[in-house]
Amino acid sequence: MLRPKRALMLSIGSGFAGPVSARRGSRSFMSNAKTISVPHLNATAGYQMPHPYDLSKPTLVLVNSFTTSSDLYASQYANSKLTSAMNLLAIELLGHGKTRTPHENFTYWDTALMNLQVMEALGVKKAFVLGTSQGGWITARMALLAPERIEGIVPLGTSMDSESERTRSLGCWDGIDACTGPIDKWTSTSATPDFEPDDDFCNYLIDIGFGAKCDSSVRDYWVKTIKSNYRGDDGRKRARMAAINLRERDGLHGRLFDVQCPVMWLHGTSDVVYSVANAEQEIKMFLNSPEARLVTVKNGQHFLSASHPTEVDNALIEFVGKWHR
Repeated sequence: MLRPKRALMLSIGSGFAGPVSARRGSRSFMSNAKTISVPHLNATAGYQMPHPYDLSKPTLVLVNSFTTSSDLYASQYANSKLTSAMNLLAIELLGHGKTRTPHENFTYWDTALMNLQVMEALGVKKAFVLGTSQGGWITARMALLAPERIEGIVPLGTSMDSESERTRSLGCWDGIDACTGPIDKWTSTSATPDFEPDDDFCNYLIDIGFGAKCDSSVRDYWVKTIKSNYRGDDGRKRARMAAINLRERDGLHGRLFDVQCPVMWLHGTSDVVYSVANAEQEIKMFLNSPEARLVTVKNGQHFLSASHPTEVDNALIEFVGKWHR
């Protein structure tokens, strides 16, 4: 078994470039997601690989947050310093973006397995994995399912627990309460061809993810995108299952011992969903990682790669450069 160095906790402040303005991160863009079929759940997975795959470079898989899409990482796609250092492959979770399955029920474990099959279908033998919020616990699941293929994980603004009283006592949100209203509203015994998520849901997600003071163009884009992606009866069912997964997921505390790759956990100090205090406890649970490091980003939001792309991208280049073999 690999034995770790002591879990490290660092803070990014004035030593890195200051926060990128909301306006810079809010440029207008359209999704360039493609799809590929994989065996698990007969899924058709939505993905973005913004530049041609280069076998000589390491690969970073990107996993998006709740009810967003691979467009969450637009700032990363546009950073030539980052894309010259590594291939980027964003894969949309089951229930998200362009990913589809004929099965109405699925879990985060299903997405983790699907992601590994997408990698295989695209010829990606090994990769690092970054995930935001729900994407964070997908990174750990991928490392558990295929330790020989995952070189390192980068959870962003996340938790490795269920939606528990423990996390709430550490200042995390009440995810059970937050998800129950939408789940109840989105549960129906009859078809809902005119369904779309309402403004309250969209704005709540944007407020907690990008920050209540995010640029209006960010808000406009994501309100439009969420409504469009979850339109109609199929959209309602996918949104409902995504929310059920978020509310009722299993925790990973007992399994984190089995993660044997390096871990760099990035967390914004202004994250209103999952707290730094929770991250400080959970980073210490990666007992068999060769390095388990928590890096906090001053004023960073829950969707950290969007609110502070420069800090995130610089940290990624250092981490991948250190651990790629």
